[in-house]
Amino acid sequence: MKTNAGSCACPDFKHLSKAARGFAPASRALVGPVPTIAITPVADGRTGAYESNVAGTWRMAEKVYRLITDNVRLPDGTPVRVVTAPEIVYGPRTGALAQAYYVKEGVSANIWVSRSWAYSDELMSACAGIGGSEWQHAAYGLNQTDRPGAVWLKAFTAAMDEKRRPIFAIYNPDLESEDGDLPPYVADCLLRFARCAAAAAEMRGKNYLSIGGVSMGIIGSDARRNLMQQVFGLGTVSVDMVAVKGRMERGFYDHDELEKAFQFFRKNFKFDFGKGKRPLPPDELIRECLKMTLITRDLMVGNPKLADPKIGQAQGFKADIELAQGCNAIMAGTQGQRAWTDLYPNFDVTESILGSSFDWNGFRAPYIVATENDSKNGVGMLAAGLVSGLAQLFADIRTNWTPASIKKATGKDISKLAPQGFIDKRNSGAGALDYAIDVLSLVKDGRTLHPQDVAAAIASNPKLQDKLMRDAIADTTYMAASLEYFPGDGLSSHYRTPGGIPMTAYRYNAIGNELTCSVVEGETLELPRDVADHVSQVTDRTWPETYWAPRDMSSFEYMSRIGPNHDANSFGLIGADLLTLNAMLRVPVDFHNVPKDKIFRPTFWDRCGGDDFRACDKLGSLYR
Repeated sequence: MKTNAGSCACPDFKHLSKAARGFAPASRALVGPVPTIAITPVADGRTGAYESNVAGTWRMAEKVYRLITDNVRLPDGTPVRVVTAPEIVYGPRTGALAQAYYVKEGVSANIWVSRSWAYSDELMSACAGIGGSEWQHAAYGLNQTDRPGAVWLKAFTAAMDEKRRPIFAIYNPDLESEDGDLPPYVADCLLRFARCAAAAAEMRGKNYLSIGGVSMGIIGSDARRNLMQQVFGLGTVSVDMVAVKGRMERGFYDHDELEKAFQFFRKNFKFDFGKGKRPLPPDELIRECLKMTLITRDLMVGNPKLADPKIGQAQGFKADIELAQGCNAIMAGTQGQRAWTDLYPNFDVTESILGSSFDWNGFRAPYIVATENDSKNGVGMLAAGLVSGLAQLFADIRTNWTPASIKKATGKDISKLAPQGFIDKRNSGAGALDYAIDVLSLVKDGRTLHPQDVAAAIASNPKLQDKLMRDAIADTTYMAASLEYFPGDGLSSHYRTPGGIPMTAYRYNAIGNELTCSVVEGETLELPRDVADHVSQVTDRTWPETYWAPRDMSSFEYMSRIGPNHDANSFGLIGADLLTLNAMLRVPVDFHNVPKDKIFRPTFWDRCGGDDFRACDKLGSLYR
């Protein structure tokens, strides 16, 4: 049968039906397209007007292109892709040509650029012809009196608002020159948009892996499949805890890597195995914890060695191509308590080392693994990890300490250090090891840089990577779990986070069938040694300790207003990024302390009186 002109060639189905399946290679651990951002230059199409603007418009596009390609990375170091329209868009046909190209390139976000007037709605059919309902859009108009790019910008955003297509408007607060670099305000807005758009795109089409079910009745570990899909574009895969135990008993893991991991832990870390009779001898305990770690990672991203019959035969397991594939999971959660921990070691080693930026194989991108299967904390860690590029800290919001309570307990006056109190953040030994040190200080001026810039500097410098690993290991002790809570044993990562580090706390909350998000910036505290020791002794000295105070609010207010017993935390002040990303995902922020001049949301929010809840409600879910 003949095919129509322009149709695709018929696949060789006969050949495909005889092909043996295997573990298909991929360029990254997670399968999916690299987030791609389009830059669409637009101009007045009238003869003469077009010609006088073409060179300057392309210069604007080039500056935006270079800014994003030089500065926006995924946590694994992969740069986002940036493409430009084949030609300046000035009407319906050139808009359609751009759209055809963008579809081919897998674009998911678009930045419109103009230095002049352009026919934004009628002629370009931009609101229907370029992009889709799930695309993120921004527009940058030049703010000059003789070149009315800002005039076009207002006309264009009004058209987008009328069609309920959210768009971020960017122009300089003061008149700008076309000479030199982009103005700092414009560059900051463009980078914030690009980082957040890339984060939204990287999530989509991947999965949340729920290992086990609800832990100890914690509502956060109730994996809400529809919310995952409709808000974040994530699938949800569930496996019973028996999947982990079955792989352990059948030896379905890389035995050579287990030995490498064991030698790494034994050589590098300090251990406190406790006193008295324990369920497992020390070396067996370490090995069991590391088996769980390898298996959790393999369940997330797969492992080609598990599909290889020769490796299986040599190591004593039966190769299985299906099970080797993993779940293409960008994040996971482990149920742990109590179905598992009453009988077997807890997941503290698994969560602490996978969540870190290194392991026995060296420096790498952190995995997102939520303690107690708290998926709502996990998606926060995923969002913050994508915009910051750094490891995230899962924590219990353990205790609110005031200066008065510290004075009463220790006799020490900390009113100057923490006038509004502080929060003791710790959890059961699962904290990422990066938080044993001040990662930001590894890079010159790191505390003033965007965390993605810090992450990029470390990723490009083996000496900094080595220092991060050595210092984090030196400041961490793995300590025996409390058998009262973990009868099956376990090892907790104990450290004390240094003070003076800018740190952002955040949390997603499910309210019925909707999500909200809380975002609060603050700073870690360096408590006097005897004060910190007292807080540690009266809580759990084996768990990691992070003392943190929110900015411009009391610790009591934070603890009163935050949703559940868990939050997550990121190095750096990324509150503004999280507000922007949540606007893209259409999740209202229920409370925050981000400065007003840092808030960057689509113009549609202004049409809703700046009401986050009203705007998100009118727009509805991003993915339907």
